[in-house]
Amino acid sequence: MNPNMFTLPENAENPVGSFAGKSRIRRVIEFISSVISLSFSIRVFPVKWQSIRNKLEELLSSLSAIENCDSTENYPPLCSSLQAITATLKSCHELSRHCVEFSYSGKLLMQSDLDIVSTKLDNHIRSISEIYSLGLLTQSSAIIVPKPNLGASRDDIKFYIRDLLSRVKIGSSEMKKQGLIALNEIIQEDDRYVKVAIEIDNLVSVLVSFLDLQEDNLQEEAAKALSVIAGFQSFRSCLISAGIISPLIRVLECGIGLSKEFATRCLQKLTENSDNAWSISAHGGVTVLLKICIEGDSLVSSVCGVLKNLVGVEEIKRFMIEEGAVSVFIKLARCKDEVTQISSIDFLQTMASGDESTRQMIMKEGGIRALARVLDPKSSSSSKAREMSLRGIVNLCFTSVNSVNILLSYGFMDHILYFLRHGDGSLQELALKAAFWLCGTSDEAKKLMGDAGFMPELVKFLDSKSFEVREMATETLSSMVIVPRNQKRFGQNDENVGLLLQMLDPEQANFGNKKLLLSILMSLTSCNSARKKIANSGYLINIEKLAEAEVSDAKKIVRKLSSNRFRSILSGIWHS
Repeated sequence: MNPNMFTLPENAENPVGSFAGKSRIRRVIEFISSVISLSFSIRVFPVKWQSIRNKLEELLSSLSAIENCDSTENYPPLCSSLQAITATLKSCHELSRHCVEFSYSGKLLMQSDLDIVSTKLDNHIRSISEIYSLGLLTQSSAIIVPKPNLGASRDDIKFYIRDLLSRVKIGSSEMKKQGLIALNEIIQEDDRYVKVAIEIDNLVSVLVSFLDLQEDNLQEEAAKALSVIAGFQSFRSCLISAGIISPLIRVLECGIGLSKEFATRCLQKLTENSDNAWSISAHGGVTVLLKICIEGDSLVSSVCGVLKNLVGVEEIKRFMIEEGAVSVFIKLARCKDEVTQISSIDFLQTMASGDESTRQMIMKEGGIRALARVLDPKSSSSSKAREMSLRGIVNLCFTSVNSVNILLSYGFMDHILYFLRHGDGSLQELALKAAFWLCGTSDEAKKLMGDAGFMPELVKFLDSKSFEVREMATETLSSMVIVPRNQKRFGQNDENVGLLLQMLDPEQANFGNKKLLLSILMSLTSCNSARKKIANSGYLINIEKLAEAEVSDAKKIVRKLSSNRFRSILSGIWHS
């Protein structure tokens, strides 16, 4: 590119000398644009020129934001700033020409000159911001940079965001609010805006600084924008570097409107990285989060998400326990709000995971009873809450015989039997898993389940479309019929035996786990009444076919049936 193409705009030697108000600003704006354009032709000192260009763009946006404000004409501080900016622009333009033409006398001298210009631009940006903050310049019909169209270039997007940032930094309260609202709209619509925004100097810092403002929804809009940015894992380090943790915690303590909700979401995303957990703790965040839960705030569900991330750090978990977190969340598990109930139960499970002492504490403080109440069909709990409760019971109780006994005393067996019969899909499947786990705890549990009527319900699942459901039901039955009392009870129903034999049809290769089905039948042959039903069933041929195919368990059953038939014949002859 030919550097001679870039010339100073008309009257650039004295752009403020003979023009009133707005035209003075317009001349400086044109001058800045000219220098920015020329800077793109420079191939030396790229880092320094990129920094200068960023500052020129920020200054351009700031001046554009106040160009049509009232009271600018003959306002001394602004006129003085424009004169100083013009002088700096002349120096910058001259340096850029020397760099394009490689006509500078030495690298070190040029680097020094560039540093001086960069410092002056910082001062100008600060000066313009201070002038606006005095409140003497008010917005009239300021030109608003239009939102870029779909598919806009990166430069257009960057210019638009810079313009919004300028309004947010130096505008009136209303202008700040409108700028933040516009920023939130674009970063939620298109990820490209987030990626460009994060590269703009000071944008994150400005948003973080607004977290301490409680006027005109500025805090809320800033927290909202930061929560969107926090959704991008690669940008979270920028938020941490900007010192976001402490302001977010202050928002949780005394924020207004939806600010607390957005701050909580932001913290939840940031704490997905355990390295940030200590920062939350160091700023007193754990105590603040627990206080929200103690007070039963509407934020409890979101706060549980943050605490779940923090509880992975052992020292922080111990602090939570010392602060009474267990009793707090057991109490919340009893509340009527579905979301709070589910979040609290989920958090208790997370706390107890792999930690026997915490599990024991939850049991001691009434956690099992609270979960059993949620599961009770007579309670008003939702299906989702019952599902979470059932998961919690399995995770907390099924590793200890003592806890299972406590659970049974609260009617747990009746509850899961009810949901096996009447529960919807997911709850019914969870009840089946609970029955499977309960059956594996002891022979006494197997007897109680048999007496309660579990086996007929389990048989209904043997022809389920779900492979996992069929397998679990078959395994549970196989375990239950090991107990003699259950063998007799199972054999009392002709349909039970007939269905098992029917499912062993060799032509139905993928229907049921034949090994487990044969295991059930093998156990049943130990019971006289059940054995007779097997021997007299029209589907006995299925076992015989499997025996002919050298299936060992089928051969054992046929052998046992034949042996017992032979003994019956001998017994008949002996008594004749």
